[in-house]
Amino acid sequence: MRSHRKGLRTCLAGRYADRVSASFPPLLTSTEIEKLALARNAGATVLECSLDLQRSMTAVAIHDSDWAWNGRRYPYPAHGRDRTIYYWAGAEFLPAARYASSLIKLVPTDWGAPTFEIDGIKMLPTSRMSPYADAERKVALIKPQGKIILDTCGGLGYFAAWCVKSRAARVRSYEKNPDVVWLRTLNPWSPADSPELQLYQLDVTAAVTTLTAGSVDAVLHDPPRFGIAGELYSQDFYDELARVLRRKGALFHYTGTPNRLSSGRDVPNEVAGRLRKAGFSAERAGDGILAEKR
Repeated sequence: MRSHRKGLRTCLAGRYADRVSASFPPLLTSTEIEKLALARNAGATVLECSLDLQRSMTAVAIHDSDWAWNGRRYPYPAHGRDRTIYYWAGAEFLPAARYASSLIKLVPTDWGAPTFEIDGIKMLPTSRMSPYADAERKVALIKPQGKIILDTCGGLGYFAAWCVKSRAARVRSYEKNPDVVWLRTLNPWSPADSPELQLYQLDVTAAVTTLTAGSVDAVLHDPPRFGIAGELYSQDFYDELARVLRRKGALFHYTGTPNRLSSGRDVPNEVAGRLRKAGFSAERAGDGILAEKR
């Protein structure tokens, strides 16, 4: 098991290193596709736009039959659908989405940093602020500087990115879905691999049982909603988090704010109760639970 995990980590590290060393291929949303078409129709020769989901602005050369950027020419997409990000697949622009047992899709936001969806269910909050800024606020609750962090559900990596920015000593991040890991390779807001960040493509409910007791200083737990991944809300899993976390270590558990009247249950209160049973003090903190191991 240990040799398999080490090999997988090396593979992922190589993939992220390649992504950093090369220029990102362009990413388009319906907004950029419309801007390109309008510039061509207006006879413009240069257009300032973003090809990396608003991380930066760049100039592209406008031609009648195609447009050029970074020494390469690209076709004009016929049209762009809302709530869709298109990546360059080598011969054409395709939606940043995959379908295996479920549809996994990278989705643009008004804030630049994208969210992602699983079968149409949004995985990150975006209605009031950027999911990237939202991650910064939540990561700050566990005070990551100098700490070893367990990031249970890596997703697009925004929690891990802010841990690294906040000078965490090490971040162990788990994401079991290979299609979500693939989205990270397309997303310029996702973190590159670094000595501080280790990404494991493993199911954290199994992987946590292999970690040494008291080996992490803080935990970030951002699971999908209860109806999708109930095992990530189980007493057994919380007991394991308590085991691997050192005494007085902090845990932030995102729960969202489900409507108890419509859902028939109070998920945040249930989570807090199970965490207390596992040996934590726990209290509401915005859209989640902030806990400390007693």
